[in-house]
Amino acid sequence: MDIAPTPIENLVVVTPKRHGDARGFFAETWNSAALAERGFDWTFVQDNQSLSEAKGTLRGLHYQAPPYAQAKLVRCGRGAVWDVAVDVRPGSATYAQWFGIELSAENGRQLYIPEGFLHGFSTLTEGAELLYKCSAPYNSDADGSVRWDSPSLAIDWKLGGAPVLSDKDRAAPLFSEWDNPF
Repeated sequence: MDIAPTPIENLVVVTPKRHGDARGFFAETWNSAALAERGFDWTFVQDNQSLSEAKGTLRGLHYQAPPYAQAKLVRCGRGAVWDVAVDVRPGSATYAQWFGIELSAENGRQLYIPEGFLHGFSTLTEGAELLYKCSAPYNSDADGSVRWDSPSLAIDWKLGGAPVLSDKDRAAPLFSEWDNPF
Protein backbone atom coordinates (compact mmCIF):
# COMPACT_ATOMS: atom_id res chain seq x y z
CA MET A 1 0.00 0.00 0.00
CA ASP A 2 1.11 3.51 -0.73
CA ILE A 3 0.41 5.94 2.13
CA ALA A 4 0.70 9.64 1.28
CA PRO A 5 0.37 12.57 3.68
CA THR A 6 -1.96 15.49 3.04
CA PRO A 7 -1.44 19.10 4.12
CA ILE A 8 -3.44 18.26 7.28
CA GLU A 9 -1.66 16.30 10.00
CA ASN A 10 -2.81 12.66 10.45
CA LEU A 11 -5.13 12.82 7.41
CA VAL A 12 -3.61 10.43 4.86
CA VAL A 13 -4.37 8.96 1.44
CA VAL A 14 -4.02 5.17 1.24
CA THR A 15 -3.72 3.61 -2.21
CA PRO A 16 -3.74 -0.19 -2.27
CA LYS A 17 -1.59 -1.95 -4.85
CA ARG A 18 -3.70 -3.51 -7.58
CA HIS A 19 -2.82 -6.75 -9.31
CA GLY A 20 -4.55 -6.79 -12.68
CA ASP A 21 -4.94 -9.00 -15.69
CA ALA A 22 -7.53 -9.59 -18.43
CA ARG A 23 -10.15 -10.54 -15.81
CA GLY A 24 -9.87 -7.29 -13.84
CA PHE A 25 -7.87 -6.72 -10.66
CA PHE A 26 -7.33 -7.80 -7.07
CA ALA A 27 -6.46 -5.35 -4.28
CA GLU A 28 -5.95 -5.79 -0.56
CA THR A 29 -7.83 -2.75 0.78
CA TRP A 30 -7.17 -3.35 4.48
CA ASN A 31 -4.38 -5.16 6.33
CA SER A 32 -3.92 -4.16 9.97
CA ALA A 33 -0.54 -5.90 10.34
CA ALA A 34 0.94 -4.28 7.22
CA LEU A 35 -0.27 -0.86 8.32
CA ALA A 36 0.99 -1.35 11.89
CA GLU A 37 4.46 -2.14 10.47
CA ARG A 38 4.38 1.35 8.93
CA GLY A 39 3.29 3.02 12.17
CA PHE A 40 -0.47 3.14 11.57
CA ASP A 41 -2.32 1.40 14.39
CA TRP A 42 -5.93 1.77 13.29
CA THR A 43 -8.76 -0.27 14.80
CA PHE A 44 -12.17 -0.45 13.14
CA VAL A 45 -15.37 -1.93 14.56
CA GLN A 46 -18.02 -1.12 11.94
CA ASP A 47 -18.29 -1.08 8.14
CA ASN A 48 -20.76 1.23 6.38
CA GLN A 49 -22.01 1.46 2.81
CA SER A 50 -23.72 4.43 1.16
CA LEU A 51 -25.30 4.45 -2.30
CA SER A 52 -26.25 7.74 -3.96
CA GLU A 53 -28.21 7.25 -7.17
CA ALA A 54 -28.06 10.84 -8.50
CA LYS A 55 -24.95 12.67 -9.64
CA GLY A 56 -24.65 15.86 -7.57
CA THR A 57 -25.83 14.29 -4.31
CA LEU A 58 -24.11 15.84 -1.31
CA ARG A 59 -23.88 14.16 2.09
CA GLY A 60 -22.29 16.11 4.92
CA LEU A 61 -20.72 17.57 6.78
CA HIS A 62 -21.21 14.86 9.40
CA TYR A 63 -19.54 13.80 12.64
CA GLN A 64 -19.99 11.68 15.76
CA ALA A 65 -19.34 13.66 18.96
CA PRO A 66 -17.11 12.29 21.74
CA PRO A 67 -17.15 9.84 23.39
CA TYR A 68 -18.46 8.23 20.19
CA ALA A 69 -16.13 10.08 17.80
CA GLN A 70 -15.16 8.02 14.77
CA ALA A 71 -12.04 7.71 12.67
CA LYS A 72 -12.89 6.50 9.16
CA LEU A 73 -11.20 4.80 6.23
CA VAL A 74 -13.26 5.80 3.21
CA ARG A 75 -13.22 4.40 -0.34
CA CYS A 76 -15.46 4.42 -3.38
CA GLY A 77 -16.63 1.02 -4.60
CA ARG A 78 -18.58 2.22 -7.65
CA GLY A 79 -18.52 5.49 -9.57
CA ALA A 80 -16.71 8.54 -8.17
CA VAL A 81 -17.07 11.02 -5.31
CA TRP A 82 -15.36 14.21 -4.16
CA ASP A 83 -14.55 13.39 -0.55
CA VAL A 84 -13.96 16.19 1.97
CA ALA A 85 -12.59 16.23 5.52
CA VAL A 86 -12.53 19.37 7.70
CA ASP A 87 -10.17 19.60 10.67
CA VAL A 88 -12.11 20.67 13.79
CA ARG A 89 -9.58 19.51 16.40
CA PRO A 90 -9.22 22.33 18.94
CA GLY A 91 -5.67 23.67 18.96
CA SER A 92 -4.79 22.11 15.61
CA ALA A 93 -2.54 24.22 13.36
CA THR A 94 -4.96 23.41 10.51
CA TYR A 95 -8.20 24.06 12.40
CA ALA A 96 -11.12 24.79 10.00
CA GLN A 97 -9.04 23.82 6.96
CA TRP A 98 -10.43 21.26 4.55
CA PHE A 99 -8.94 18.70 2.23
CA GLY A 100 -10.73 17.23 -0.78
CA ILE A 101 -9.84 14.30 -3.00
CA GLU A 102 -11.52 12.31 -5.75
CA LEU A 103 -12.15 8.76 -4.66
CA SER A 104 -13.31 6.41 -7.40
CA ALA A 105 -13.68 2.75 -8.20
CA GLU A 106 -11.12 3.37 -10.92
CA ASN A 107 -8.36 5.04 -8.87
CA GLY A 108 -8.82 2.84 -5.76
CA ARG A 109 -7.68 5.57 -3.38
CA GLN A 110 -8.85 5.65 0.23
CA LEU A 111 -8.88 8.52 2.70
CA TYR A 112 -8.09 7.94 6.36
CA ILE A 113 -9.95 10.53 8.46
CA PRO A 114 -8.99 10.69 12.16
CA GLU A 115 -11.36 11.58 14.98
CA GLY A 116 -11.97 15.32 15.22
CA PHE A 117 -12.93 15.89 11.59
CA LEU A 118 -16.15 16.72 9.80
CA HIS A 119 -16.74 14.49 6.77
CA GLY A 120 -18.80 14.82 3.63
CA PHE A 121 -18.82 13.99 -0.05
CA SER A 122 -20.49 14.92 -3.31
CA THR A 123 -21.14 12.41 -6.06
CA LEU A 124 -19.37 12.96 -9.36
CA THR A 125 -21.24 10.12 -11.08
CA GLU A 126 -24.63 8.46 -10.90
CA GLY A 127 -24.78 5.35 -8.73
CA ALA A 128 -21.81 6.31 -6.54
CA GLU A 129 -21.14 3.90 -3.70
CA LEU A 130 -19.05 4.84 -0.67
CA LEU A 131 -17.65 2.16 1.64
CA TYR A 132 -16.05 3.05 4.94
CA LYS A 133 -14.69 1.55 8.09
CA CYS A 134 -15.37 3.27 11.44
CA SER A 135 -13.39 3.11 14.67
CA ALA A 136 -16.52 3.37 16.85
CA PRO A 137 -20.11 2.22 16.39
CA TYR A 138 -22.74 4.72 15.33
CA ASN A 139 -24.60 6.41 18.19
CA SER A 140 -27.69 8.46 17.30
CA ASP A 141 -27.24 10.74 20.34
CA ALA A 142 -23.73 11.67 19.14
CA ASP A 143 -24.77 12.28 15.53
CA GLY A 144 -24.21 15.81 14.27
CA SER A 145 -23.76 17.90 11.17
CA VAL A 146 -22.53 21.27 9.94
CA ARG A 147 -23.82 23.11 6.85
CA TRP A 148 -22.05 22.01 3.71
CA ASP A 149 -22.06 25.56 2.31
CA SER A 150 -20.75 27.40 5.37
CA PRO A 151 -19.12 30.58 4.00
CA SER A 152 -16.26 30.50 6.52
CA LEU A 153 -15.19 27.05 5.22
CA ALA A 154 -15.58 27.91 1.50
CA ILE A 155 -15.45 24.26 0.39
CA ASP A 156 -15.35 23.58 -3.33
CA TRP A 157 -17.67 20.60 -3.68
CA LYS A 158 -17.10 20.14 -7.45
CA LEU A 159 -20.83 20.56 -8.09
CA GLY A 160 -22.28 21.67 -11.40
CA GLY A 161 -25.47 23.01 -9.81
CA ALA A 162 -27.64 22.76 -6.73
CA PRO A 163 -26.94 19.53 -4.79
CA VAL A 164 -29.39 16.82 -3.84
CA LEU A 165 -29.58 17.13 -0.02
CA SER A 166 -31.28 15.45 2.91
CA ASP A 167 -33.50 17.47 5.25
CA LYS A 168 -30.87 16.92 7.97
CA ASP A 169 -28.11 18.47 5.86
CA ARG A 170 -30.35 21.38 4.79
CA ALA A 171 -31.10 22.20 8.46
CA ALA A 172 -27.55 21.88 9.83
CA PRO A 173 -26.01 24.94 11.51
CA LEU A 174 -23.40 27.06 9.78
CA PHE A 175 -19.83 26.43 10.91
CA SER A 176 -19.70 29.92 12.48
CA GLU A 177 -22.76 29.04 14.63
CA TRP A 178 -21.74 25.47 15.48
CA ASP A 179 -20.81 24.45 19.03
CA ASN A 180 -17.73 22.22 18.57
CA PRO A 181 -17.98 19.14 20.85
CA PHE A 182 -14.39 18.07 20.21
